[in-house]
This record gives sequence, C-alpha cells and structure tokens, in this order.
Amino acid sequence: MNYDRLIPVIRRLALKAGDKIMEIYNSDDFDVKLKLDESPVTVADEAADAIISAGLREAFPDVTLVTEEQAASHSERADSFLIVDPLDGTKEFIKRRGDFTVNIAYVESGVPVRGVVYAPAKGRLFYTNAAGKAVEETAPFSKDSAGTVTDLAVSDPDNSALMIVASKSHRDQATEDYISKYEVKDSKSAGSSLKFCLVATGEADLYPRVGRTMEWDTAAGHAVLLGAGGDVVRFDDHTPLAYGKEGYANPFFIAYAPGVALKPA
Repeated sequence: MNYDRLIPVIRRLALKAGDKIMEIYNSDDFDVKLKLDESPVTVADEAADAIISAGLREAFPDVTLVTEEQAASHSERADSFLIVDPLDGTKEFIKRRGDFTVNIAYVESGVPVRGVVYAPAKGRLFYTNAAGKAVEETAPFSKDSAGTVTDLAVSDPDNSALMIVASKSHRDQATEDYISKYEVKDSKSAGSSLKFCLVATGEADLYPRVGRTMEWDTAAGHAVLLGAGGDVVRFDDHTPLAYGKEGYANPFFIAYAPGVALKPA
C-alpha cells in the first residue's frame, strides 16, 4: 500500500461521509431499522457507507474491503484489507448526542497501521499521516488538502491518579469492577471510537472495554492510538489485539498509555 496515496483518500472520504451524516442528523426526522443482530441502522449509516465504499473501490480496486453495512464482505479474508464503520455510535446518533464517528482503517498482518476517525458533530478529525504518526486536524476542514495539524502523544500517566474513559452505552458492572482496581482521579463516558482518540490525545490514560465489539468498531481508533504511542491489548492476557479474526469479532480489550500499570482481568 502506498500510504502517501491512502491517507488523502481516506481523509477526504471520511469528510464527505460526515457531511452526508450531518445533513441527515440535522433533518427533522430519519428512519431507524433493526438489523438481524437487533442493532439499529439508519439511512445515515447506509448513505455514508455508499460514499466510502464507492470511493475506496475506485481508488483501491485490488484491496479487500470489509465494511459493517455490507454483510457479504464479512466473509472476506485477506492479509491486508481496508475496514470501515461508516457511522460508529448509531445509538448516539439516534439520540442526537453527537458522540458518533466515521471510521476507515487499513490493516496489515493483523495490525491496523493507518486510520481516520472523524466526529462530524464535534468537529474533531483524527488520523495517522503517511509516516504513521497520529495527528488531530483543526477545523475548518478542506476535502482537497489538510489544514493545521497537531501531533498526538499519549499521556505520561500518574498511576495514583488515572483518567479513565469508558463506553457511554455499555458502562456495566463488569466495567466498573475493573475500573475499581485502579486509583482513579476522574472517569468519563464517551461514545464510539472517540474513546481511543481521547487516550491518543492524552485526555485519558485508560479505556477498558468489557463488552462486545467488532473489528470495524475499533480498527481506525486503534490505528490512531498506535500512532500516538499507545497500545491496545486483549483483556484476558494482555497480548496485542489482532485483526482479521474469524467473523471479525473482538474479545474484550484495554486501550491505554503504556505508562499505565495494567491490572489483571
């Protein structure tokens, strides 16, 4: 993969999809349907997926594409592939809470090496540059060229006063039990892949996920966090969270700044 070519493409497609999502988000009403797994899907998910998929297939016709909204792609297998969640945080979108993102990532040999996370309602855009360094771009965003960017770096955490971020929609007792193993200065809840980005910016030190996710939910945020010096490991044995798994389902995991002294599950 030519990263100098990849990054402008996925950045532009994320912004285009974000425009369409916000057009629907700001409308008076929109339809909500349930998929086979009972998760919600809206016309915004489908419209964003159409924009991103068409753009990626045009730019990279020989690269395998896996996207949440196209079930047929979930049986695809490749060592390297593009993986997309066109609207992560659909529940936040439906409730008009703003914590939703557009996610596009590229995976090589099980590792999400490049990615973009765009939160259009919050005006925040995170991505890895061609060299793999994570950056946040400052609005307004031009689709033709990047504006002012800030390099991201994870925190140097104080293990006696950690900042924790957890899922807004899935903050259950198991999550609270794990968080209680740490000395916590403050904790907050956030939706979608923004949680990875908050660790990448140093706004949080630790994000534990004790609940179901799919690879398209996490790949782009994972790439951004890696590019900021962070890491994501399995909850059970603290080995790296790998991609390209059967069914693209994730185990529980922990995203963190490496200075955090991880507690056992």
